[in-house]
Amino acid sequence: MGGELQKGSESMVKKFHPLSLILMLIFVAGCSTKIPHALVTDFGKRGVKLIAVMPDKNVSADATSGVMLRAKLIEALYFKGYPRIPLRAIDEKLSGISAGSEVAVSPQVAGEILKTDAALYATLHESRRGSGFLYASTVVEAEFELRGAKNGEIMWRVRHREVFRNYGFSSHAIELKSSKVYEQAIGDCVNRALETLPDSPDAGGK
Repeated sequence: MGGELQKGSESMVKKFHPLSLILMLIFVAGCSTKIPHALVTDFGKRGVKLIAVMPDKNVSADATSGVMLRAKLIEALYFKGYPRIPLRAIDEKLSGISAGSEVAVSPQVAGEILKTDAALYATLHESRRGSGFLYASTVVEAEFELRGAKNGEIMWRVRHREVFRNYGFSSHAIELKSSKVYEQAIGDCVNRALETLPDSPDAGGK
């Protein structure tokens, strides 16, 4: 049977001795820094070691931000112990394939061709820079979904939004600051989201 998706913000309330309660509160406080997410309860038993970062779905107004998002995903996964699979190799091997499902290429097809354990799909919902009186904002919002290569089951899902605001006394200075943090906003969105994804089983051997 497949594991159930478990929300990261769930907690159980039980009776504890005073010392145990204090230790538990410290533990919960440490875990509360992670953003809300969904994760199958038995993820550690799934043997996910190789993940293909699929072409992202970009519904934002900025075409270049999708390319940047995918590149950031590759690096974030690598630092969690998952080997890099070159994006060009993924795109070339999956070129022209359509599975007729809700995603461009199903995780089963991707797994069979790329010999991967799972496929990571990203949707860039928002990526924009706006300005107002004496300030400019940079907003990035994306959703990430990991599906198993065996049956296409969703094993992990998270959606996150990053907002940067820059202030200045001239429109030129504000726009310059906004441009500088644009890539950082995308990177922070990816990193915060992937904090909720367990490390690779091989991460300890790196």
